[in-house]
Amino acid sequence: MSNLSLAGKRVLVTQSDVFMGPVLCEVFARHGATVIASVEPLLDADAPARVVAAAGHIDVLVANLAIPAPTSFAVNVSEDEWHDTFAALVHPLPRLCRAALPAMVARRAGKVLVMGSASALRGMKRASTYSAARGAQLAYVQAVGVEVAPHNVQVNAIAQNFVENPTYFPPEVQANPRFQERLQREVPLGRLVGALEDAEFAAYLCGESANCFVGQVFPVCGGWVAR
Repeated sequence: MSNLSLAGKRVLVTQSDVFMGPVLCEVFARHGATVIASVEPLLDADAPARVVAAAGHIDVLVANLAIPAPTSFAVNVSEDEWHDTFAALVHPLPRLCRAALPAMVARRAGKVLVMGSASALRGMKRASTYSAARGAQLAYVQAVGVEVAPHNVQVNAIAQNFVENPTYFPPEVQANPRFQERLQREVPLGRLVGALEDAEFAAYLCGESANCFVGQVFPVCGGWVAR
């Protein structure tokens, strides 16, 4: 991939201090982008619009949203758990898009990439709340993607799992022998997808060579969803 693929592009990365944020900022900058790294949690209803306004001109919005995944059995999910998970993962997304998309549509150029989860693509025990929220993200991407495609704006998502990152697979988790056994048992790749591997794919999707993708969800999970 050419290091000029994002040259001159202004890229806003939300919650840049968690999940895939740090490596995305590193890789996008290496590919020539000007990265606006926001660390706001976006829980306030007005926060997404403030972040977008403060960023100024945005060529690419990377919606990187994360929360520690709840592990309640479905019958034990509380109102607070459900509400808080959707407040962190789902509600900021349309707010970000409402703020960023009008300018992209007006100039007929722009991209939105959501860093989502493959937990929405395969059933997981004790993950009903988290999977539902991540699924809402992906459904939103598919709908908005086809809506804005005629304006030459591309909205897509990466649905990842078993990707190296400090929020869900920190070093202490990776060092656990039981986790390594799980990798061998559940992931055809037999290892975590590297953070750089994932971020390089994200950079490709946000570059000019990927203008043909419309409302698509790309699993990045070492084959986990195919099992």
